[in-house]
Amino acid sequence: MIFIVPIVFNFPLFVVSNFSMDTRQRSIRIAMLPWLAHGHICPFIELAKALSKRNFYIYICSTPVNINSFKQTISEKDSISIKIVELHFPNLPELPPHYHTTNGLPPLLMSTLKNALDMAKPSFFHILNTLKPDLVMYDFLQPWVPTMAASQNIPSVLFLTPGAAASCYLFHIGRKKPVSEYPFSAIYLRDHEYDRNRHMFEPTEDDGYTDTQRRVNGCIDGSSEIILIKTIRELEGKYMDFLSTLCEKRYVPVGPLVRAPETEHEHEHSEVMKWLNSKQRCSTILASFGSEYFLSKEEMEELAYGLELSKVNFLWVVRFPMGEKISLEEALPKGFLDRIGNTGKVVQGWAPQLRILQHSSIGGFVSHCGWSSVMEGLKLGIPIIAMPMHLDQPLNAKLVVDAGVGEEAVRDKNGNLDRQEVAKVIRKVVAEKTGQRLRKRAREYSEILKSNGAKEIDQVVEELLKLCRLTRRQESTELLY
Repeated sequence: MIFIVPIVFNFPLFVVSNFSMDTRQRSIRIAMLPWLAHGHICPFIELAKALSKRNFYIYICSTPVNINSFKQTISEKDSISIKIVELHFPNLPELPPHYHTTNGLPPLLMSTLKNALDMAKPSFFHILNTLKPDLVMYDFLQPWVPTMAASQNIPSVLFLTPGAAASCYLFHIGRKKPVSEYPFSAIYLRDHEYDRNRHMFEPTEDDGYTDTQRRVNGCIDGSSEIILIKTIRELEGKYMDFLSTLCEKRYVPVGPLVRAPETEHEHEHSEVMKWLNSKQRCSTILASFGSEYFLSKEEMEELAYGLELSKVNFLWVVRFPMGEKISLEEALPKGFLDRIGNTGKVVQGWAPQLRILQHSSIGGFVSHCGWSSVMEGLKLGIPIIAMPMHLDQPLNAKLVVDAGVGEEAVRDKNGNLDRQEVAKVIRKVVAEKTGQRLRKRAREYSEILKSNGAKEIDQVVEELLKLCRLTRRQESTELLY
């Protein structure tokens, strides 16, 4: 049973009162406030699970609509040390409760969602004042969190869920430094990629900073000594070091935070697994683009023809934006499902991505290159066919290529997909000799991740304990005077 704390009432008695000052002898309590997006909440949950096994007690704060989407991922065993706390938003007519998340949020309401989170400050203050955590862990768009925590003498740490390569490029450009001075030539944005992300770089206000830049800078500056980041040093060490210099904060990797494979709905996809069982080893690709990113009608058509032209076995997970009532037959090219026969299989909605990627028949992963998907591919040793869309995804795609674990289906100068390019890259990764090199490199990273075990988490634990001890010592010194 998952325990959700309704903060409109008094908190139940699981909130433990004053602890001993020796943090080594009792649980450390952490209040987490991730950004309201699935791709941010999931890494926070996975980090919470890892910390809960090391004598940490976690409170994850989010809105009811997000809580309903993730509460089932916290097992009964995990719920002993991980509690869910409702964050209450103000009543805004233009932002009803089902829009208190980025999932299904119309783009025009994104700034409204950020402002609504700002307006939830009193709710979060009540959470801190009631729970009195030892530490606050927050995301990249709420700079008021470390300020609020500091006012109560609580240390706070920024946890960045994107990778280091993408983050340091975006921070470098966002802080008005010339692209020519960026030291890693393999990580860049093409003209059409820059244009699509222009809102993140170019000022819209008199002081020369965009709202996003102001928020991110405030979050970085407010973090206590360190910043946690979802990555491994073996893949992104030089980017982490550059970030540490750029932001004057030490970056600490937390590892890939890949969740356990989904099993609860496995019986619903037995047909998919049976189909995969019929395919030869490394002969098949999975095409999947995350839960919040959707191909346009034109992109879907080019990908469909590209898959067909490649003549490679494929499993394609198709999702449509929330509220769209459309059938696969309507969305896909006429006759496509009949023509592909047993070569391809199209699944609408959810599919057990990790279980599929683990299957021996999978030899490539067509992905939008969201950072969690990149980490999943590497953890399982699967080369990536990059088809990025926006935000950090084009930068992640460049890292995938530079690290030798994938290839990119490069769009034309206008940012459009081309079916011939898609087919060529799929064949290169799965059906040609190039794919052997990519798979070898991907498996090397998979072995690194396996051999690392809990190394990154152990380091994170030590860093967090150090911060809590330092704060306790400062409190003791203040009491003496």
